[in-house]
Parts: sequence; C-alpha cells; structure tokens
Amino acid sequence: MVAIRPATPAAGWAGQGQAVAAPRGGNSLDWVTGYGLVAAVALLFGISGGMLWLVGYNYDGLIGNPATKIHPSTYLLVLMFAWRACTFGNPVGYTLAIADRRPASALMTVMSIMLLVVVIVRQRPGMAGMIDTFVAPALLVMMLAEADEKIFARMQTVVHTIMTVNALLALFEFATKTLIFPYRLDGVVFMNDLRSTALQGHPLSNATITSIYVLALLSGSRSLSMPLRLGLIGLQCAALVAFGGRSAMVTTIVLGGCYLLLQGLRTLRAGRINLLGAALGLILAALVPVVIVLAASYGFFDALLERFVSDSGSANARVEMFDLFKHFELRDLIVGPDIDLIESLRRINGLEQGIENPIIRLILYQGAFFTLLLFFGFVLFMHEVARRCHPGIWLPMLGWLILLNTSESLASKTTLMTKFVVIALALYRPVKVGLRRPAQARRA
Repeated sequence: MVAIRPATPAAGWAGQGQAVAAPRGGNSLDWVTGYGLVAAVALLFGISGGMLWLVGYNYDGLIGNPATKIHPSTYLLVLMFAWRACTFGNPVGYTLAIADRRPASALMTVMSIMLLVVVIVRQRPGMAGMIDTFVAPALLVMMLAEADEKIFARMQTVVHTIMTVNALLALFEFATKTLIFPYRLDGVVFMNDLRSTALQGHPLSNATITSIYVLALLSGSRSLSMPLRLGLIGLQCAALVAFGGRSAMVTTIVLGGCYLLLQGLRTLRAGRINLLGAALGLILAALVPVVIVLAASYGFFDALLERFVSDSGSANARVEMFDLFKHFELRDLIVGPDIDLIESLRRINGLEQGIENPIIRLILYQGAFFTLLLFFGFVLFMHEVARRCHPGIWLPMLGWLILLNTSESLASKTTLMTKFVVIALALYRPVKVGLRRPAQARRA
C-alpha cells in the first residue's frame, strides 16, 4: 500500500494508535493567525528603525533596552506561533508537525537558537541579529505551510501597496531633499547622506529590497496585468536611483536585461507574437531614451553618478577587510578572535562603517565553525523556499545572492531575508491548474 502524507499537521504528527484533533478548516490557519501573519508582513515592510525611534523604540542603535533591538514584526510572528500552537490543542505536536513539513526551516531555527545561546555565553555581539535575521524568516516559512490562497493574496496586496508607497515617498524625498524618516544610529542622523530612506530605513536596505521586487515583477507576480506590472517596474526603477544603490542598480539592469532578452528570443522561436504587445513594446523602447535624457538634463541621475565617482571609501574597505586575517592565528579564526582586537584593527584600517561582506564578518566575529553551520542552514533554507515557488524564482534568487555579498547583510541584524521570503512565497505562488474530477478524487 502506498503511504500518503496526511493533509493536516495533526494527522502527520499523530503516532500509531494516537489521534490528534485537527483544527477546524482542515489545512487552513484560523482567522486570528491568518490576519496576524498579514499584519506582521505589513509591519515588516512598513516600519523602519527611523519610524520606531520617533516613538522611543531604539531599534537601530547600539545602546538602550535589549528588548528594543528586535523588530516588532518578529515579536508578532512569535506571538502568532504561540497562539497557533495553543489553539491547536497540542503545542509540542504542532511544533513537530510543521517542522516535519518544513524541515530546513526548522533546522535553521534550531541552529540559530543554539548559536544565540553560544553568543550570549561568549558575550559576543549579534544576539538580536540571530533572532531577526534567521529565526524570523524560518518561523514565517513554517507557519505559512498551513496558509491558504486568501492569506497569500492578502500578502501580495500588502507587498504591492507598501512597495508602491515606499517608491513614491523615496521620489518625494529625492525631489525635496527632505528625509521623512531618516536612518538614525542612537538618535544621530547622518546629515551628509541625503539618499532617500522612505519606509525601509537605510538607503542600501531600500535599494536591495527594491531590486529584488523589480526582478520579481519581471518573472513573477502573475496575478497582475502586464500594463500594471510595467508601471510598477518603472516606478521602482526610478526609486532605485533615489536610493543610490550602485550594486542594486547594476544587478537589476544586468539580470533584468538578460531575462528580457531570453524571453524575447523564446517568444520569437515559438512564433507566437502578440501584435498589440509588440507595438506597445516598440513605443516604450522609443520613449525610454527620451525619458532618460530628459531626467538627466534635470539632474535626476547626478546623485547616483556621484556615488559611482566617489564611493566614500566603500571599494577600498572591501580590499582592506582581507588584511585583517593576517593578524590572527588559525585557531582564533576557527573559534572567533578577540572582539576588542577586531574593533581596534577595524579603526586602524578605516573600517568603522562596517565589513562589507557577510562571510568575512561572520568569520571574524563568530568564528569559521559557526559560519559554516549558518551557511549550511542558509543553503538548505533557500532551497526549501525555492521549491515552494514556480520556476521564475531563479531571477530574484540570483539577484538576492549577489546583493547579499555587497554589504554586511546577514552577518548583522537585518530583516532583509524575511522580506525576501515574503516576496518569494507571495509573488511566486504556483498557480492551481484546476480541480480533479470527482471520480479521480475518489480513486485518489
């Protein structure tokens, strides 16, 4: 007899001779958890550290209450997980059930919590980073294993709405030279950096997530009409200029251009060309150079060009960070060097702004052993997320992996991976082919 995976987590966890009551609605989340997850996504995309500072919540700073170093969306995710586990009737059974359905996410959660304990015991930095960076996205993926189409549709709406508002706010800040919610470090605003911060906080975080969103609009988000997708892509590309992210801009242009070229060649080989779409494409292709010239004449690209000409030592920092390794022995690199020595060497080598590579930073601060564990869990987690998406996910996934290595990203506290997971699972939701016939359903 062929074994069939049960439709509900309860049935999947229940052992032989033991029955666990399935939640009402079968495989769907209850309405409190469903709306709670959507609210968590809204907080995730819409609330930045600059906004939290205005209400006395020092999220981005180094000092203050440790409880404020965790994003409110993470707190809400944990609360929804606890609620779902309790309403399920068997918290342990629920945890084991969703861990069985999303094993890589469960593994990364366990590994992150174990490393969090190690970080606390060894008194090393990065405690909040383990929670916001790794635990939150894994927890979200596990809980979404029960989500239905309505929840994913609401998440799509939230993502499209907030990213549109984010782009419009970025262009407003760029035009007025006024930052509505500036990035603050312990309340201090960097007055010499006028790049737009919008709703995502730091300009580089804005640029990264906007680049991923543009790539997702190209190969995903099939529920939107083509004119609407083109309009959103144009708006987000304009916002990319306002954020001043060089790596994000280049990645978007190169990957997006290659994807459009491949799609065009595939369409020509298939021999099926929509005349209306082709005419619209030719008109847009003719207007794009005119729009770029007009924007350049009004100085729209001046800030971005200045970033390419003068990068404030960013390129030199990527070279200098490799010189730090020659000051340590192999044993220190395996378990993690002395923190005070690392901070001193950073100041001496002009790396006060950070070590702009996640792998290098993790090795220096946590050691090669813990870095290898996190890398292993991250690879399995990304593979598990990609398996739940339709094949177009390769485009934003490739852009995501490229942009990760242009800053500290996952080596520090960030919500970028949770945002990427939401974009991937919501905008690349596989389309239902249709319902089976009743006779086929009975045979199954």
